[in-house]
Amino acid sequence: MEYLSRSEAETEALGERLAAVLTPGAVVAYRGGLGMGKTAFTRGLAKGLGYTGRVTSPTFTIVNEYEGGRLPLFHFDMYRLADADALFDIGWEDYLDRGGVCAVEWSEQVADAMPPETVYVTISRRPEDDRARTITIEGVELP
Repeated sequence: MEYLSRSEAETEALGERLAAVLTPGAVVAYRGGLGMGKTAFTRGLAKGLGYTGRVTSPTFTIVNEYEGGRLPLFHFDMYRLADADALFDIGWEDYLDRGGVCAVEWSEQVADAMPPETVYVTISRRPEDDRARTITIEGVELP
């Protein structure tokens, strides 16, 4: 399904809606360039899962863990990883087995590691409005 977001708040709200339908072990794989709103979407996911703390991009840490909500959220940034082998080296399978939600920025870098039931979120800039985004969600229906 395709959605239009005209602001960071709308992007977060869409992430919050997605969180409502996610189950333990879910993987949300983002596609989209730098500055598209992947971290804003993840802030919405965290809020929708019941996490109330600060959510930031894990660019330099590879993964941030957010616990205390309905499900834990593991927020990955794969930009600096060379390939899927590097993801397995940091314990990808352990994260999948922990019963939380794995949100994966730059999932293109590790496409081979994404499970078949992955939810894909593609975020792109609207050509007619630099601030607006088209957000396509595949693999699940939103309420």
